[in-house]
Amino acid sequence: MVAVGFPGPHVEFGLPATGVVERLRAAVHGRGGEAVRQLALITVLYLGYRAGRMITADDTERALGNAHALLDVEHRLGFLAETAVQGPFLHWDFLAVPANFYYATAHFTVAVAVIVWLWVFRPRHYRMTRNLMVGLTGAGLLLHVLLPLAPPRMLPDRGFVDVAALHGQSVYGPTESEGLSNQFAAMPSLHVGWALLLAVAVVAATTTPWRWLALAHPTVTTIIVIGTGNHYWLDAIVAVLLLAGTAVLHRMFAPAAATLWDANEAVARPGSPARLPIP
Repeated sequence: MVAVGFPGPHVEFGLPATGVVERLRAAVHGRGGEAVRQLALITVLYLGYRAGRMITADDTERALGNAHALLDVEHRLGFLAETAVQGPFLHWDFLAVPANFYYATAHFTVAVAVIVWLWVFRPRHYRMTRNLMVGLTGAGLLLHVLLPLAPPRMLPDRGFVDVAALHGQSVYGPTESEGLSNQFAAMPSLHVGWALLLAVAVVAATTTPWRWLALAHPTVTTIIVIGTGNHYWLDAIVAVLLLAGTAVLHRMFAPAAATLWDANEAVARPGSPARLPIP
């Protein structure tokens, strides 16, 4: 039997390994059909999103023009130049290499981990988070189509460097390649939007004081997407605004049961405890 504990006031994480297995088994018992339906839904939405992104994948001239125009707008608004944030990543490999890895992996791995955890142990939080993620991603896809935008890493004339390519860690092919990735979908930054949504979901779904550490994910993500030359400040800001708008619309039009974020939510099962502790 293995127990993991974190000392401190009002913090209770200690849980035997066998207890984790039993709680997991109780939480997913009888939900196989639901799992298949959710997986099918997410797969269809993801494939639709990927297909939609390709609409403007070859609109190079307009994407580069929009990028220069956006930088001019940021300059007039007095934003800190993205190149200033990128500077440390260019000087210190110990920052750049893990930042590239984080950019390439954390976006989906953290999302999958949080979504699965919510589905298993916080179903109502899962529904709310799933709905907001779909709404945010759909709004983002619309902007990708209406406003193709080249990322900063494609603008060496403005002082930007592709930090991932510099270290051989790029997840993208050449700009002119006809792959499955639309590199002109910088606006908005779904990396930032998803990270913020997932962090808020974790904070809302838990009661431990440690839950606030989840907010480090969107903070680090924002710094990294700017520092590695993948997004502009306005990409991140627009993503946050879209998430806020999606949340407002969801509250207005979705059933009350789908909008409830209750930190004391239970996975209701006959004979199960009123609330499943966090494993």
